[in-house]
Amino acid sequence: MEKNSKIYVAGHAGLVGSAITRELKKQGFNNLILRTREQLDLLNQEAVEEFFIREKPEYVFLAAARVGGILANNTFRAEFIYQNIQIQNNIIHFSWVSGVKKLMFLGSSCIYPGECPQPMKEEHLLTGPLEYTNEPYAIAKIAGMKMCESYNLQYGTDFISVMPTNLYGPNDNYNLLGSHVLPALIRKMHLAQLLKKNDIEGIRNDFRKRPVEGVDAGQSDEMLIRKLADFGIIIKTNGEVELKLWGTGRPRREFLHSDDLARACVYLMNEVSFRDIVNERGLKEVRNTHINIGVGEDLSIAGLADLVKNVTGYEGEITWDDSKPDGTFRKLLDVSRLNRLGFKASIPLKEGIEEAYDNYLS
Repeated sequence: MEKNSKIYVAGHAGLVGSAITRELKKQGFNNLILRTREQLDLLNQEAVEEFFIREKPEYVFLAAARVGGILANNTFRAEFIYQNIQIQNNIIHFSWVSGVKKLMFLGSSCIYPGECPQPMKEEHLLTGPLEYTNEPYAIAKIAGMKMCESYNLQYGTDFISVMPTNLYGPNDNYNLLGSHVLPALIRKMHLAQLLKKNDIEGIRNDFRKRPVEGVDAGQSDEMLIRKLADFGIIIKTNGEVELKLWGTGRPRREFLHSDDLARACVYLMNEVSFRDIVNERGLKEVRNTHINIGVGEDLSIAGLADLVKNVTGYEGEITWDDSKPDGTFRKLLDVSRLNRLGFKASIPLKEGIEEAYDNYLS
């Protein structure tokens, strides 16, 4: 990419897209094409076609997606499979039609089997059943990756796919009805500590700043405290505060700061092509050409909760509701291919969570 290349970042307002946009600007790229959901409906095939014909971007980062945690994935299964397939179909197809030089499709580590060997290698894709709660989302992401491979093989495009691990950072989704585990922990512990200090006005301000469907920040203290209990933030009979979290706390997860992901994406867009990946692997059958992006280390959800508790200063009790699903027991990416291609993540988890919480407070 040249500094004045026309670069379209799809989903630039989200966690991933905003990080890529910041990194591109930081590196001096000055011709970015950005569109909000109101300006361009990516579900609308005709609108996407007109956009590509009119703007003619040279490079595309496909970071737009419908995303969420276990609750959202399992509840809105139809939206997750339909919207994600529709968005990526439109962007990938019209990138080819309009002659885009290179596209990067961002997937998710949930594409791997539910009982995948650890750490998960790229070649483990499609070797077993998916984890049930996020199966529709995972199938959509697999379809996008295979669409890129297929267009490369049939049409000679250079569309590469990357599969990030669990992400966190600025512009994360803190909606308690659909957030991933780390931002959910940050917000729940922040609210729990406000409750412990009996700072009801602070709780109201939090919900005013980040509204949650079904929670009225102006309702009575009693009703507001009752709503907190719906999210596991509970005042016990002895007056102490308890934070009840989903599952057992035993599953293990890997977490990557969105700024590390953005640096990896811009690096790979500049330095690595689809043919490089095929040649590196010496493939007879071209498949599983995606690149895992992660840190190569994980920790238990209970360990993560303790880390967030330390960062947020929450002083109450943490308990676990084992009647709720844990999801896949372990999801650790093998990042040896990424490392061989010349990139390694660098932001320590505790430092990243401290930055995320500072960003949440501000």
